[in-house]
Amino acid sequence: MEHTLSHESAPASEPASLSGALLWVAGIVLAMANFVAVLNMTIANVTVPNMAGALGAGSSQGTWIITSYAVAEAITVPLTGWLSARFGAVKLFTVAVAMFGVFSLLCGMSTSLGMLLLMRVLQGMAGGPLMALSQTLLLRIFPKEQSMQAMGLWAMTTLLAPVVGPVLGGWLCDNYNWSWVFLINVPMALAFAVIAWSLLKRYVDPIINNPIDRIGVLLLVVWVASLQIMLDEGKDLDWFASDEIRILAVIAAIGFCAFLIWELTEEHPIVNLRVFRHRGFSSCMIVLALAFGAFFGLNVLTPQWLEYNMGYNTTWAGLVVAWGGLLSVVFSPIAANMANRVDPRKLIFIGTLWLAINTFWRSVATSDMSYFTICVPLFFMGVGMPMYYVPLTGLAMGSVEEEETASAAGLMNFVRTISGAIATSLVTTAWQDRSYIAHAELSNVLDPTGQAAQLLHNGGRYAQMAREMINMMVNGQSLLLATNGLMVTIGGVFLIATAAILLAPKPSRVVDPNSVGH
Repeated sequence: MEHTLSHESAPASEPASLSGALLWVAGIVLAMANFVAVLNMTIANVTVPNMAGALGAGSSQGTWIITSYAVAEAITVPLTGWLSARFGAVKLFTVAVAMFGVFSLLCGMSTSLGMLLLMRVLQGMAGGPLMALSQTLLLRIFPKEQSMQAMGLWAMTTLLAPVVGPVLGGWLCDNYNWSWVFLINVPMALAFAVIAWSLLKRYVDPIINNPIDRIGVLLLVVWVASLQIMLDEGKDLDWFASDEIRILAVIAAIGFCAFLIWELTEEHPIVNLRVFRHRGFSSCMIVLALAFGAFFGLNVLTPQWLEYNMGYNTTWAGLVVAWGGLLSVVFSPIAANMANRVDPRKLIFIGTLWLAINTFWRSVATSDMSYFTICVPLFFMGVGMPMYYVPLTGLAMGSVEEEETASAAGLMNFVRTISGAIATSLVTTAWQDRSYIAHAELSNVLDPTGQAAQLLHNGGRYAQMAREMINMMVNGQSLLLATNGLMVTIGGVFLIATAAILLAPKPSRVVDPNSVGH
């Protein structure tokens, strides 16, 4: 069945492009819409116990508040290419932003866990296309010579949002109410929708009425949902010791294989996987999965270590993590300007190597470190993130055909989302397991025969207090050893990402904004 092209939405003549202040207003609105969508991946993480308690649910049930959004977003992100072709990128973006605001309002007004989960699913479905479309539309509206500056603006919000999320969420919950975690989105989303439509409606493009790939959508939902639920529930269910986890793993694996086969043979696939035939794009996705996964893992590990080992509360732990975003703001435009003059592969190599060295630096932490001693390496980490992420985005988008850019942007954001989910699950599980192993080893060193423990156990109340104090010290050192060991592992992942960029060929073209999404 051949697709049909509808010209009803096409402008009668080539519209005048935005320029000057209006161009940057539109660019900031697009970047901030992406910021809000990415922010909601992490803003609720620290507030789940409060939400669950307020709605009469247990903490284990409360984790679905995060999972529901992640699953819905992961499913809709790779559909962005097909949706924008079917409905138009500008219209889809405007509606998605507005709906994100509406569903955020309903999240904040939820009176039961069931209602909140439903609204979070709908919020995630609206947020998924925002990330890819903000990237696509930025490239479309900015002149070719400013395309890397546009990517620098977009990358800056993408890197800042996961860092700001826990800080803002904890502060809102501590000082106001859990509902404000969602209500804060409402005015921003509605304002962005109005401004975006008024400025971008001149860029409305022809609509391609491709048939709906229903089987492709079904297979995508099955394998992504199974994988995400498996990752979220694995630690609590002891992973593959649980029948539920084994069943989910089998469903995810079979669903993924079936999805690949179907999409690569379907005439009008819902997700254009053929963009992976470009070696430059495929190489960039390997680097992105490794480096962003490692970065996300650091953002998960650091606050856990600070809260459980160093005695920080949620707000102060978030403020420590926030130091990692300060230099990202400064270096994003610098990295964008350098990417126009230097081979992006060199910048990516330097950026990921910087992150590896920085993470190894953090692997020698001690339990008596001061606040600023902890913050210094996080502060300098902000140099490496934009140095690899900004040129990586430009290299990936420049490696595909111009008509494939919207699909490539959707898949790039999908890879980033899934790598973050996998990293979160692996880091939390490994941190717990390593701490148990370290605790056992330290106990054997302190009391190899077990006689001291027996004496303390039989020595009355004061001996019992001493025993508990010793146990707390061992617990603290166990968590520290587990943290430092994971830092070494994450640094190794950054090194692998550094080597992986060598697989990418030299870029053959710069992204042409005028052809993005057409």
